Amino acid sequence: MSHKFTIADCEIVDLPIVHNESGNITVMENSGNLPFDIKRIYYLYDVPMGSERGGHGHYDLQQYVIAASGSFTFVLDDGKDKKEVFLNHPNKALHIKPGIWREMKDFSSGSVCLVLASMEYTEEDYMRDYVQFLEYRNE
Repeated sequence: MSHKFTIADCEIVDLPIVHNESGNITVMENSGNLPFDIKRIYYLYDVPMGSERGGHGHYDLQQYVIAASGSFTFVLDDGKDKKEVFLNHPNKALHIKPGIWREMKDFSSGSVCLVLASMEYTEEDYMRDYVQFLEYRNE
């Protein structure tokens, strides 16, 4: 069923902010304010200017992607339509659903891309060839 999601299903989610005069905090908890339990956390940083990342899709994985620092752009593709999503606030997450191709670009200096994932790493969940991705989407 994951190939039935479209780019319209991938939305920016406002994360809760606890304001304090000494700084803000945002909390996300399994069985709380997340649509999936976190099984893996990773982050990208020191991405050279002009570099692109991603270039793959997932069969089952869901992700919350957050610009913990700086900014970058996600290009989402469902095999029919594409959209670009600019991330630059640590209290906003991009919820990427399964079956969506993603590419990342336009990393600002010092950017940190934090990813909360619904599954542990498994190579079998990746679609790394765009033609394979399109075939999957058209099944």
